[in-house]
Amino acid sequence: MGIQTAMDRITESASIIEAMRAADDLAFEAGRDPGVRTLRVLSAALSGDDDLAAIAAVHALAEMNDEEAARLLSSLLSSPRPYIVEHAADALGRRPARPEAVGRLVRLVADGGFAGMLAQHTLEKWSTGAAELMAVALETACTGALSDDARARLVETMGLVRHPLAVRPLRAWATDAAAASAVREAAVAALGQRREPAAIAALEDIVVEGGVIGDLARLALIDAEPVPSDCADGEGLTIAQLFLHADIDPSLSSAGSGDNGGIATLLVRLGDALVAEPAAVRRVLTLSRGTAAQAGPDLLHVAGGETGHVYGHIPLSPPPVSSAAAWPLRVSVRRGIRRLLRAAGRVDVLHLRMADVGSLAAADVARELGIPTVFTVAPDPHSVIASLERSGTLTRKDFGRADLAEHFWFRTHLVQSLAASAAHSVFFPRPELERDMHALIGIDMSSHPERHTVVAEGVDLEVVDRAVAHARRVADGAEPDAALAELGALLDELPEERRRLPLLVTVGRMHRIKGMATLVRAWAEGPLADAANLLVVGGDLEHPSVDEREQLDRIDTAVPAAERAARGLLLTGHRSNDVAADWLAAARFGLPDRAAPGGVYVCASLKEEFGLAILEAMATGLLVVAPDSGGPATYVEDDVTGFLTETANPAKLIATAERALERAARGDARAASRARDLVADRFTIQGMAAKLAPVYESVARSEAELQRAAELLA
Repeated sequence: MGIQTAMDRITESASIIEAMRAADDLAFEAGRDPGVRTLRVLSAALSGDDDLAAIAAVHALAEMNDEEAARLLSSLLSSPRPYIVEHAADALGRRPARPEAVGRLVRLVADGGFAGMLAQHTLEKWSTGAAELMAVALETACTGALSDDARARLVETMGLVRHPLAVRPLRAWATDAAAASAVREAAVAALGQRREPAAIAALEDIVVEGGVIGDLARLALIDAEPVPSDCADGEGLTIAQLFLHADIDPSLSSAGSGDNGGIATLLVRLGDALVAEPAAVRRVLTLSRGTAAQAGPDLLHVAGGETGHVYGHIPLSPPPVSSAAAWPLRVSVRRGIRRLLRAAGRVDVLHLRMADVGSLAAADVARELGIPTVFTVAPDPHSVIASLERSGTLTRKDFGRADLAEHFWFRTHLVQSLAASAAHSVFFPRPELERDMHALIGIDMSSHPERHTVVAEGVDLEVVDRAVAHARRVADGAEPDAALAELGALLDELPEERRRLPLLVTVGRMHRIKGMATLVRAWAEGPLADAANLLVVGGDLEHPSVDEREQLDRIDTAVPAAERAARGLLLTGHRSNDVAADWLAAARFGLPDRAAPGGVYVCASLKEEFGLAILEAMATGLLVVAPDSGGPATYVEDDVTGFLTETANPAKLIATAERALERAARGDARAASRARDLVADRFTIQGMAAKLAPVYESVARSEAELQRAAELLA
């Protein structure tokens, strides 16, 4: 189509998402015709005020086999626009090493953050062809005046350089008892990627020190061992699944805290269901974050061939960071995932679900170890971008600033990359699924339909039904269990006149995407506060993350902490999944003298790809208020089992909640039964497991056929 036409498609596109997709054509045209005219068009975009066109031009430069284009791309590392610097650091990784850019990339690594991760990734790629240059540059930089964290990042990067020159400084840093702990830990982990006798000897000496550094040295020695051959003992498949940003345990004790949202609950329930079914899955390995002390025993369980649902922890230094801030952990995450998957002996399928640093690192490991992946494709952040653009809070002229915080460009391309490399793609139900996947992500589901499966997520009805039965008995006068007694004590803090009101309930992570603060403010400022108390379940109130703190500050602005009880706001923090189920049931049936029956569940999320908490509320028999797009629109029967609304519009959200309360006050048992039956028929965790097991079998069977074919040619 020509370079100018390709650029016109970006600048004249009807939406941000459309412009981002058109950037691929621009890059193709730049690579096809790397001439003077192409360079002029891209330079003009870089000097203009259209952020999307400028970012697209950066990535197009990387595709040009042209010395002038390479010099221009390198110079962008000094751009006064930080978002251009980030994208230049990323794009340079697709070019051969540029000596004049190494120093600036090293400084970005030292500075840390997302840009540092991108720069480190580029230096890692360059080290395969220019290892000596990388090693000398990094060692020289470490002699300068740096903070401990900055030096640790450079040491970690040195560990990615595959050259004997890197061993000596790594060993010196690892054995220096006077060095900062962060620096020593980075050097110890890096030595685990070496098999030189000097590296092994240093690690063996450090193990004796004990403590955290000793634990890390022990893990590094495991890393240094040769990759074991496939262990094909036993019948059945081994499936690995991952969510890095959660403290996942069988009891789900951290559900709703930090990033421990519905995905953590899902992985626990799904893993149990997969191994309980009379199907092909023998073992499920669920990976999440943890400590070095946890990682050692986990490896013994995994390597010991334990069947059933097994948990493995990827050691990350405290405190936990949110998914948005975790990108700089790419290298340590990759090492932890690789260690666990190697220990498993044989992993037949790795299921990835999020476009985050965990999936980025796990995809690298899967390629290295030859493990096929299944990827659950969701238009995230595509849906968020579209929603923000519709509301007017995101435009193409301020996209760069937003991208610095949210990494929209990188994440959308990561989704495309993970989907393209997956052996099989899984999709959530959506009202216009095929249209949305094509328009937002560029996936044609009609092409190779045998490699695409629509799978609804599911809930554990046994937990819900148990909670409903108990709440019904308590409403009839029975003694409450511990969970409902705790809820009763919380309600006792409200003024007596408010204890005659029903409950609006919302459950989930305290994150701006989930709309907790938006819901509180809209409830507090309108007539809805006179009609119901608001119960917000989620978040770590004692040690909030950055995202949680932002939401709590907004909530405190709407309803100061000292006024919460008097005004009917109950901010409880996170609770286990079982306790949350009990509280949802109590909202439906009420608690004698503390809460009226006829409560309503409200999801104020900006977007919900599926919405497990909504389904749990529906299974309880609660009327729900949910987003009118994404997954909920496929199962909430509007004006029957719930109400769909534009949750980004506070006025519409509150008006819809008022309608739901009015309907709930009439006690429509038939609608409650209909909602529960819907969940039982279509959205149980057992049904989800039954749908996924054949997908895993098919992928494993195809991979085995490919392996046999390759062996015949060898």
